[in-house]
Amino acid sequence: MNNIEIKKINKRYEGFSLNDVSFNVPKGAIVGFIGENGAGKSTTIKAILDLIKIDSGSVNIFGKPFNLDDTKAKEHIGVVIDECNFSDEITIKDIKKVLSNVYKTFDSNKFDGYVEKFKLPTNKAIKKLSKGMKMKLNLLVALSHDSKVLLLDEVTAGLDPMAREEILDEFLDFIQDEEKSILISSHIITDLEKICDYIVFIHQGHIVINDSKDSILDTYGIVRCSHEQFDELDKKSISYYRKNTSNVEALVLKENFKHSKLVENATLEEIMVLIAKGENK
Repeated sequence: MNNIEIKKINKRYEGFSLNDVSFNVPKGAIVGFIGENGAGKSTTIKAILDLIKIDSGSVNIFGKPFNLDDTKAKEHIGVVIDECNFSDEITIKDIKKVLSNVYKTFDSNKFDGYVEKFKLPTNKAIKKLSKGMKMKLNLLVALSHDSKVLLLDEVTAGLDPMAREEILDEFLDFIQDEEKSILISSHIITDLEKICDYIVFIHQGHIVINDSKDSILDTYGIVRCSHEQFDELDKKSISYYRKNTSNVEALVLKENFKHSKLVENATLEEIMVLIAKGENK
C-alpha cells in the first residue's frame, strides 16, 4: 500500500520541464529523492502539494486525489520545504498557540517534547535563531500534529553532523509505525544512504532510477581503470563513464563483470554523479 502515488506528472516551464514523473511512497518506508540542482526535485514536491498546477498527470495521497483545499488530508501531512515559514518577530511559544488553532490534531505535549529534545529557546524571536535551529523548528512543527506522511526538502542542510544524526534517528523512529512514510530530498546523499528504503533519481526532469536502495547498490558497480584498460572493455556493459587525464571511471552493471577484479561497490553519490555528469555509450 502507498501513502503517495504520483502518476505521469508533466509540468512545462521555459527552459525546463517535468516529463512523465511517476513513483510511489509506500507505507512504512523512507523514499530518498535525489538529483542535481535544477533536476526537478523541488518542482515535483511542490506539484505533490498542489503548490503549482501541473499540466497533466495525477497525485493521490492516502488513496485520493490531493488538492490544497483538502483540510482533512493536510492534518496528516507534515511539510518542510523552506528554512522557516514564520514571521521573524514571533517566538516558539507564539507558534505553539498558532498551531493549536490551525491543526485539530495538534499535540501540545509532543510539541513541548520536541522543543526540549532539539534544545530550542521558547522566548527568543525567530530572527535570532540559527539556520539549524530554524530547520529544527520547521521539523518539530511537522511532527507535532498527526502526520502520517512527511514531505521534506533539504532538511539536514546547514546542520552539523551530530544534529543531522539526531534528525535521521527521528525519521527512523517516525516510520516504526508502518502506516507512516517519508519522502525526503537532500544533496547529502550519505544521509539518504543511511536511512532510505527506496531511491528515486531525477535527472533533467526525467526519472532515471526508481528502485529499492539495496537493489540499486547490488546492481551497479564502479570500474576505475586506465584509458588503455577502458578501451578493451565491452562498451555494451558500460552505463556511464567519465574520463580525466590519468584514468577513467565507469558505471557498470555488476552482473556483466562477475569475474572482473576491476569492479568496486558504488555509493549512491557515485552512481548519481556518473549518471548526471558522465557520458553514456
